[in-house]
Amino acid sequence: MPLRLPKIDWSLLTAKLQPLLHTLLQRLRHPGWREVLVLLALPPALLLLWMLVLIPFTPGISDIRKARDESPTRVLTADGKELATFKRGNRDWVALDAISPRVIDALIATEDKRFYNHHGIDFYRLGGAFIATLQGDTQGGSTITQQLARNLFPEEIGRRQNLNRKLKEAITALKIEALYTKPQILETYLNTVPFLYNAYGIDMGARTYFDKSARELDLLESATLIGMLKGTSYYNPVKNPERAHERRNLVLSLMAQQDKLSATRYEALAKRPLKLDFERQSVELGEAPHFTAQLKRWLIDWADQNDYDIYTDGLVVTTTIDSRLQKYATRAVEQRGRQLQGIANNAWAGQWRAGNRLIETLIRESKVYTDAVEAGEAPEAVMKRLSHDAAFLRQLREDKTRVQAGFLAIDPRDGTVRAWVGSRDFADDAWDHVHQARRQPGSTFKPFVYGAAFERGAKPDDSFLDAPVEIPLGGKEVWRPDDAEPPSGEPMTLATGLALSRNRITAQVMQQVGPARVAHLARAMGVRESKLDEVPSLALGTSPVSLYEMVSAYATIADKGRYRAPLMVLRIENRKGEVLAEFQPNAPERGISANALDTLVDGMRGVISRGTGAGIRAWGVKGDLAGKTGTTQGNTDGWFILMHPQLVSGAWVGFNDARITLRSDYWGQGAHSALPIIGDFFARAQGARLIDSEARFAKAVDDTLLGRLNNWYGKAFGADAPATETSAPLPAWPRAVSAPAADASAPELEAPIPETSAPAEPVATTSAPPPPPASAPLPVAVAPPASASPPAVTASPPL
Repeated sequence: MPLRLPKIDWSLLTAKLQPLLHTLLQRLRHPGWREVLVLLALPPALLLLWMLVLIPFTPGISDIRKARDESPTRVLTADGKELATFKRGNRDWVALDAISPRVIDALIATEDKRFYNHHGIDFYRLGGAFIATLQGDTQGGSTITQQLARNLFPEEIGRRQNLNRKLKEAITALKIEALYTKPQILETYLNTVPFLYNAYGIDMGARTYFDKSARELDLLESATLIGMLKGTSYYNPVKNPERAHERRNLVLSLMAQQDKLSATRYEALAKRPLKLDFERQSVELGEAPHFTAQLKRWLIDWADQNDYDIYTDGLVVTTTIDSRLQKYATRAVEQRGRQLQGIANNAWAGQWRAGNRLIETLIRESKVYTDAVEAGEAPEAVMKRLSHDAAFLRQLREDKTRVQAGFLAIDPRDGTVRAWVGSRDFADDAWDHVHQARRQPGSTFKPFVYGAAFERGAKPDDSFLDAPVEIPLGGKEVWRPDDAEPPSGEPMTLATGLALSRNRITAQVMQQVGPARVAHLARAMGVRESKLDEVPSLALGTSPVSLYEMVSAYATIADKGRYRAPLMVLRIENRKGEVLAEFQPNAPERGISANALDTLVDGMRGVISRGTGAGIRAWGVKGDLAGKTGTTQGNTDGWFILMHPQLVSGAWVGFNDARITLRSDYWGQGAHSALPIIGDFFARAQGARLIDSEARFAKAVDDTLLGRLNNWYGKAFGADAPATETSAPLPAWPRAVSAPAADASAPELEAPIPETSAPAEPVATTSAPPPPPASAPLPVAVAPPASASPPAVTASPPL
């Protein structure tokens, strides 16, 4: 039965309320003393109630203790060397007795003259600020303790100028005053205030602007720094000296009013000019700044999820980096970078002048040009002026023709990152060319093409004619991949095509396997973040990818075809040495079948023994090696990735602007730009016995259920398992041309073979690829068995 609500007689209700409302209105018109008291008490009561509601949304007592006694995170290498510290800005904490008393006098006189007489909130000053604001003169009423609350907890308190923020600030200030003495509050405040140029705290401010410690500051210097606190940018003594001078004198006058200096001395000091000794303080970047920057982003998320603060909790993070390998990698990148920079400078010195179409384009893209045009200057006049400005052109050339490089080394056995160099110099270029940059990989992408072919059943001695190739792309567009060497018209085996990095042969292999299968294999092996365009030219590496992805994929090849997500962190401890989290390598995923993998590794050994990577031996690098060089169209990007059973390392060399090149068909090749970086690194690592020169690639084992069954059958009966419906062989690889015997055993070459990896004709990368033949299914990525156990402790941190 439905619930029936009683009917409301609105006329009766109105009749009863009308007298009550009339009486209330009469009292408000002629209030008695009780009504006056209630009205006066109502706003404070509401304010108090609001403050009680806000208390849970302000920092807790434990948070305030940690912020006062903050301890930064220490980042260590796997061999125990300190790699970096994560702290709030560039700051050295100093005790209060190590700060000049003049600084404290100036601070109290300017910011909070009743500092020693209140408990966090100065109600006299607050009332005065309120009255002044009502009269149109906006003033702040914050005490030093309230400002400290804002400095320590900017996110929790907020930055908006509203009552809500002021109340949170006041609540936190009361908590701080309950926990700490006045000297402790002053010490904490002076060590947390910002002074621009990444300088935090009075000591770093003193060193930045006056090249002395906080203890040595005189009266004028103290007043200058304290004066900045009202607005560091507005009163910046470097950029706004007149304002800073005016503000400094105001601080001195406030000190004189409070008898901290005499009127006569104030008059004399106010006439003195600012005397700065400005120098930016260098930030300690550590041995692997790009790696630690990447790690910091991940660690902040981890700390948030686990209720830790990376700046105050004294965490100790042990990474996978090996300090010795990192040093060798950094040195190799720096040395090769300097050599190539000299080549680039010579190549562009005579070309960087007005009239060059590229230079004019770069001028139009510069900030100086756009600012001038936005300011109202005619574009033609700006171009004419800048084209004849020698200083501007020189700076533009230095910026655009700065050679850059990236380097990454991974242990394929567990996926641990052992060395990471994101650029030649982090201070000059913080852009990470390992993980952030996406560049065309050129011929380093070819192993995925040959791997897909070997998965389908191709053999290393299968061959194609080394002849001109034309591949329709749809419509009237045709792709004609070419090589530096003219076509021989002779058969060439897949093994030789891979070793010598022949584009014409690789393009024909791509026609047989199809772009979709190649892209699928590349993703299964580690290229998992970048978009791969499934078009024929993908065979020559036209889809931009990161060095991080490519080295990860090559590590899959080196580890018997098993992909592992790269691992950066081994464990995290607290300041007492107690382990908070441990990280184990991710469970491996089968990226390529065992049989195809062994064939591919053998083919990539040929790159080192008789192909484009043969130059690595000139560096004295020994052992069982495989790898691939890469060079993109116009020698824009140079790549080399070397695989060793215990370490896989890759290097990229180029410019941030892909329109700039080394302008050399020799130096622009990966074999001459990137390979020497790997050679230098590996030679030092082997010399230090960090890599075993005798190690050899292990034969891959098919760890799928079907593979294990086949292995068991072979051991038990000395033969392969009989073919079944699920283990039927792949359709036969089309062997249109028989390989001549001489080609299969081509002699070792004395020098690397030059290569070109990009197509000679324009490529329609947006064209849809032709569908793969229905008669040639390709089981590329084999999932691990469902019963595979998860990592022992915790999954490795993702990038």
